[in-house]
Amino acid sequence: MNELAADGIPVAVACRVLNIARQPYYRWRARPVTGTELERAHRANALFDAHRDDPEFGYRFLADEARDAGLSMADRTAWRICSSMGWWSAFGKKRGRNGKKAGLPVHDDLVRRDFTATAPNLLWLADITEHRTAEGKLYLCAVKDVCSNRIVGYSIDSRMKSRLAVTALTNAVARRDEVAGCVVHTDRGS
Repeated sequence: MNELAADGIPVAVACRVLNIARQPYYRWRARPVTGTELERAHRANALFDAHRDDPEFGYRFLADEARDAGLSMADRTAWRICSSMGWWSAFGKKRGRNGKKAGLPVHDDLVRRDFTATAPNLLWLADITEHRTAEGKLYLCAVKDVCSNRIVGYSIDSRMKSRLAVTALTNAVARRDEVAGCVVHTDRGS
């Protein structure tokens, strides 16, 4: 904005073109960056550089690297910065529901570990995968026909609810003509 004002463009016009209100601009100009904010930015930069070089290490190692670079900080400060930025160790501990594992299969295993089919629509396999994105987690449920080895139905949602699997199965049934007698197998049974 200062460069535009130096070229003779009024602040009001520049704000209107850039779609910013004038009052927050003037408030920002009147309050420069504080020393605390500047120090936190320098620490975050040092942690980011260390994380980019060694993404497999956690916040304690990153704090050691930042201290070696000349920026003093406590491990807790490094953890707070790394946590707020989403910088986690590539090989960190698995985060789940209090260490609980999936229970026994809900239904009997009708295929008895024989994942072959002689004709289409005899055996379908289904699974749900979780994908991390910048906007949050994304869940994909896919249904695969074992005979053709093709995905016959899928569903994507931001929450892992039962409707995710039901929608994927409904899409698979809609794409295929005759599915009577088809066995749908998942890791939770058939």
